[in-house]
Amino acid sequence: MSQPRGLALSPLTRPTWKSLLSQKEPLLLPAAHDALTARLIERAGFEAYQVGGFALAGARYAYPDIDLIHFYEENEAIRQIVSASTLPVLVDANDGFGDVKNVTRTVRGYEELGVSGIFLEDQKAPVSCGQMGQKKVIPVKEMIGKLKAALAARKNQDTFIIARTDGRSAEGLPEAIQRGEAYRDAGADGIYVEGLRSAAELKRVGRALAGTPLATTMMEGGGQLAWLPPEEIYRYGFQMILYPTTVLFQLTRAIERGLAVLKAGKPMVEEDAVDLNTFEEIVGMPEWELIVKQFKEG
Repeated sequence: MSQPRGLALSPLTRPTWKSLLSQKEPLLLPAAHDALTARLIERAGFEAYQVGGFALAGARYAYPDIDLIHFYEENEAIRQIVSASTLPVLVDANDGFGDVKNVTRTVRGYEELGVSGIFLEDQKAPVSCGQMGQKKVIPVKEMIGKLKAALAARKNQDTFIIARTDGRSAEGLPEAIQRGEAYRDAGADGIYVEGLRSAAELKRVGRALAGTPLATTMMEGGGQLAWLPPEEIYRYGFQMILYPTTVLFQLTRAIERGLAVLKAGKPMVEEDAVDLNTFEEIVGMPEWELIVKQFKEG
């Protein structure tokens, strides 16, 4: 009998992040803001997913992504999310929530939850969504110190540490490339370049950082970069594509529509919803029933 999905799974049951990147195809990373979304991402056939600060702040706390939630709130949320899926997960570690000692605590804490990858950004606090306005970044030397603290903190060498730069928004594309090169040379497993605005910029970064696992953002519904197919982004040299809003924005509209129908005194539109049996199957009722059947009588 398989383990019920409502129980936490060992990190050893998940593929490593490096093994995912070796598959020679784009790794699409939708954002899960709760355990149910993580479960649905797995059922939809994705190979991995992300937990991003934007979705966590918005969905769990109804806050904008402006540095209002920190390690404690995020750690508990991530614990719940990771336990609901067997997929590898990449987690947004913000700026490490402080200096190098906070970075160390964050990496150790997330690793204990079974996280497969962590990205750490070089924004100057208070940090905010990388697609919102012009950013300020910390000195390269300070970010390298944080990155080295993160690398030293991990107990599992398979934990994939990505350095994210917001240099594009702060000071322009050349700055983002220079920072990516510096973080790569300092030992980062991958580089995440935020705020790119065109296919031409993707190509330029891909050429400059060729040979390094690269990540970027496709923020639907108002991001800096117009929609590009994942295969095209991959051709430019980016193996990891993060989709922080795709699920969240559609979910928000679905809730609004459902509540409008209910307020109007009308029944739920069946084709827009799952039924009871489907939902019970999604949340693992059959597996829990097997446990009851097997052990209730001793």
